[in-house]
Amino acid sequence: MSNFDEAALFILILVPLLGAVLIMFMPKDRPKDIWYLAILVAGISLVLSLIIFARYDYKEGGFQFLRTFDWIDQPFNIDLSLGIDGISAPLILLNGIVLFGGVLVSQTILHRNRDFFVLLLALGAGVFGVFAARDLFFLFFFYELAVLPMYLLIGVWGSSTDFGTFLRTKEYGAMKLMLFLIAGSILVWIAILAVYVEASDAGAPDFSLTTLAGLAESGQFSGSFQNWVFPLFMVGFGVLAGLWPFHTWSPDGHVAAPTAVSMLHAGVLMKLGAYGIIRVGLTLLPDGADAWMPVLITLGTINVLYGAVSAMSQTDLKYIIGYSSVSHMGYVLMGIATLDRIGMGGAVLQMFSHGIMTALMFLLVGAIYQQTHTRDIHVLNGLSKRMRVITFFFVIAGLASLGLPGLSGFIAEFMVFTGAFRTYLPLAVLAVVGAALTAVYILRLLARTFLGESDEQWEYLVDGSIIEKGVGGAFVFILIFVGVWPQPLMRVINVGVEALPGL
Repeated sequence: MSNFDEAALFILILVPLLGAVLIMFMPKDRPKDIWYLAILVAGISLVLSLIIFARYDYKEGGFQFLRTFDWIDQPFNIDLSLGIDGISAPLILLNGIVLFGGVLVSQTILHRNRDFFVLLLALGAGVFGVFAARDLFFLFFFYELAVLPMYLLIGVWGSSTDFGTFLRTKEYGAMKLMLFLIAGSILVWIAILAVYVEASDAGAPDFSLTTLAGLAESGQFSGSFQNWVFPLFMVGFGVLAGLWPFHTWSPDGHVAAPTAVSMLHAGVLMKLGAYGIIRVGLTLLPDGADAWMPVLITLGTINVLYGAVSAMSQTDLKYIIGYSSVSHMGYVLMGIATLDRIGMGGAVLQMFSHGIMTALMFLLVGAIYQQTHTRDIHVLNGLSKRMRVITFFFVIAGLASLGLPGLSGFIAEFMVFTGAFRTYLPLAVLAVVGAALTAVYILRLLARTFLGESDEQWEYLVDGSIIEKGVGGAFVFILIFVGVWPQPLMRVINVGVEALPGL
């Protein structure tokens, strides 16, 4: 292994953190220069994530790019241990792509933009850290680093939504999000401490995922212990993944957040919850996972149906996409709950596919709202006459969402359905019904917003900025590329899935 491979993940986490520190000391009256520096930092992060993904040796498999820094020896044995496998490698790439796109489209952030980019880059560093951490303590530390900036990013730079007699403020969205996520974090922390204490009783007081996985494999964690601790991880991480009925923070958070934050929120942050269930819950508590998977797949199926039906009843573009994210994360949870190699692989691919797709949708909604100052699909109509490129991009994202063959969403959902049909047939049938409902609200959205007669009040619209077209075009390319040729992603994902216990 080269010196670069040993240091790559540490550098990847350090770059956005150092960028955030540098931006803190820049003059606040130079917003353009601050944005340029943020682009440079996010661009370096993207290049590093691309190199790391490309250099991951899927033939060798296992954890690679390993590096450990000693932190506390006795009595806790906490180390900053880094490494990625076939599951975390594509998610590292996803975060690099969405973070760079989010920074690029944030040129309209002028109010306290120095603080905005400091928080955004810190969030990105936290996400990189979660996907790379191989120590429970630091995984939780990075998890919180990724989640906590959301409160200020929404509360300060977000927007309020008027529902007739009820004003849903950005402060409401930020506070609701934070209360739910903190509650989930408390459950995760309790479970982590329980695992550490149980490991200590077994003679191995350690936070290392490798050590703890070895204890689980040797049967040191009893069945009763796993049965009461696993649901703490499942619900704690599941809150961030939009698990029903703890999902209500997510659509409100999406709607209140500025464009870049919505992109990262739906595109990356929600994936942290699903990743935590896989990396921590399934790896350390396989017997508990086996006992609780019927519950998880049932809740995941409710996610799919409830999210789709709720999206059908919305008129705000962001709420439609927000509830759509809840529905699509249901497929991820279902794929995990199958404990089937095909279903699990589909869940990881769905995380990547949905991350790109939903980030693209929020980017396009932001481009429309920037000019029209409304997201009401009853007011927006005939936009294709003035915004042809934006319309084309939205159609591709919508078709990927409903699972059209040739786009990335089809491959991911097909794998999840296959795994579900092999394990939980009745729920798999309901999930297919959910996919049909997705087609209903997506086609309705496209018809009402972009097609039909153009309203005279939108004659002044322009077809998005060069940056919006560039970022949107890149995301569309990824959706098509993965849909046509998923092998580069799947050969990496498969080696990670095959190494999971119980599959």
